[in-house]
Amino acid sequence: MEKPKFRPDFATIGGLILAASGILGGLLLEGGAIRDVLQYTAAIIVVGGTFGAVMINFPLPVVIGGLKRFGHIFHDGSADLQQLVDQIVELAGKARKQGIVSLEGDMNDTAEPFLKKALGLAVDGTDLQELRRMLELQIDQDEHHADQEAKVWESAGGYSPTIGIIGAVMGLIQVMKNLANIEEVGHGIAVAFVATVYGVAFSNILFLPASAKIKSRIQNEVQRKELILEGVSAMVEGLNPKLIQVKLEAYLPGHAGNGPAAKPAGGGA
Repeated sequence: MEKPKFRPDFATIGGLILAASGILGGLLLEGGAIRDVLQYTAAIIVVGGTFGAVMINFPLPVVIGGLKRFGHIFHDGSADLQQLVDQIVELAGKARKQGIVSLEGDMNDTAEPFLKKALGLAVDGTDLQELRRMLELQIDQDEHHADQEAKVWESAGGYSPTIGIIGAVMGLIQVMKNLANIEEVGHGIAVAFVATVYGVAFSNILFLPASAKIKSRIQNEVQRKELILEGVSAMVEGLNPKLIQVKLEAYLPGHAGNGPAAKPAGGGA
């Protein structure tokens, strides 16, 4: 199976464009100017303060992992589960005719790391219960680590508005130094509150949505791995490939069955 090509997530890109257009468009319609909210000092305070707090909250490897996962929100990670089902059913047919050991070559050819590991355990003759325990443990641990990385952005979304308020207060402190010049006071107050806008905007348009989308991607990965686990376990059991196909099709979107947890009524070969 070839590695999936990069496909942009148009929902993320379109959402960011729509949100920015709505906010800036409203500003312009109210007679404002985009330069009114382009304050790099406010951005430095909000971004620096937010991620400083995040680094205190999480171990550094988790923070780095969270930063790497941010790119996933721009990538359409929807997997072709039908292709994966077809591949597993084909492998099951070969294993049924030639034995599970015959899949060693296919194991080395697959680009799916979790499938490669599962097939490796099966080819090595691992007991079925032990195979399931090992793969379920990896699924649980992968999900736990990925969830921690998603919480990096959830945490950033919580800190960002408060850091924005801190930036606004710092700006007001500078304003108080120029009370003798009323024009400078008015301009300074406007600039000071830009930090609050940045804090709230980053939180609700970027950080929290990014966390939610990363968690959605995680669930997709878990579902894909569970499909592989069920398929390889069925191969080891020696189930008929047609039964395996029926079982795995429960994972496909829009399936009319009872969902991934559903079990086939018969277990005959």
